[in-house]
Amino acid sequence: MVDCTVFTYTNEDFISDVCCGQQTRSRFDMALRCGWTEKRNAGLFRYHLDELETRILPGPCAYIAQLNIMRGVERRKPQEILSVRQNFDPQQFNFNKIKPKELLFELQKDARRHQNGSKRTCKVIINVSPLEFGHCLLVPEPDRCHPQVLTPLAVQMGIESVLLSADPGFRVGFNSLGGFASVNHLHLHGYYLNHQLRIETSPADPILPKKNLYHLLDFPGGFLFYTQGPNLDLTVNAVCSLTDIMVDRNIAHNLFITRGCPPRRERDPSVSRNGVRVIVWPRLSCFGAKEESAFNVALCELAGHLPFKNREDYETVTEDGVQEIIRKYLLPQEEFRELQKHVMKC
Repeated sequence: MVDCTVFTYTNEDFISDVCCGQQTRSRFDMALRCGWTEKRNAGLFRYHLDELETRILPGPCAYIAQLNIMRGVERRKPQEILSVRQNFDPQQFNFNKIKPKELLFELQKDARRHQNGSKRTCKVIINVSPLEFGHCLLVPEPDRCHPQVLTPLAVQMGIESVLLSADPGFRVGFNSLGGFASVNHLHLHGYYLNHQLRIETSPADPILPKKNLYHLLDFPGGFLFYTQGPNLDLTVNAVCSLTDIMVDRNIAHNLFITRGCPPRRERDPSVSRNGVRVIVWPRLSCFGAKEESAFNVALCELAGHLPFKNREDYETVTEDGVQEIIRKYLLPQEEFRELQKHVMKC
């Protein structure tokens, strides 16, 4: 992958005071938003993304439905996935093959180096088939050709990018292989969604509080990690410990990183979003090529953001209908409880 502008940062750049509805933009936000807009205006996307038609579904979950027909029509054909542990294939499309103009910048934390002295980096590139404004891909160490399996660096860069943003609407997510990942080359999605999500304030029960691990109580239930930084080692290691277990067991999963409230047993009505929630959902695997006409349940949908590719579904979907579809993809409760017991022993 070619060289590009380097965005260097330290822990001092993390934004600690964030509230719902605030319009403040950080240095990171300016770099991402301006760069992304320039790429859009230069015609580098497969379609022009204007403000999306959006409706909030009636019901307590307040699902956010958006109509994005062109993404279903124009996006790159997903790769065929046969295992959560599938090896990287250099013959398939990967992010070392993108056009140089698709690069936005390189994220580089000051003084972050391998033991051998080389810098650990993350390329930020546009998603040429965007879901929302600012939709980009975070690609850690692209030249090392990691398969789509989370690494500590990937998790850390995901959390840190959210901490670098002053916008509570900036989200980061990950789809594992079998969890509707389209490309088997390690990457996370980042984008802006200027609507509150229920998971920002959802109640949670403690599982291993010393590891910042909780059980998300709202549907769809999952594992919740919480941190306010700046030291992320404990949370990063706990997240990777969980995802490593799932990879070993060939359990597909989705991850979503968002600003949110500290976990409590009751819903938090606060508008403060000073911390970061990392939610991990184990789920049933979907192997084979994606069916792009289907309502795919991946990181966005599990978080309550529902991109639709056709108007009929967008206009007629209900909260009950959404939950009925999502429920088909969730890990059965008995298997979830068994996984939780295993995690508690580690």
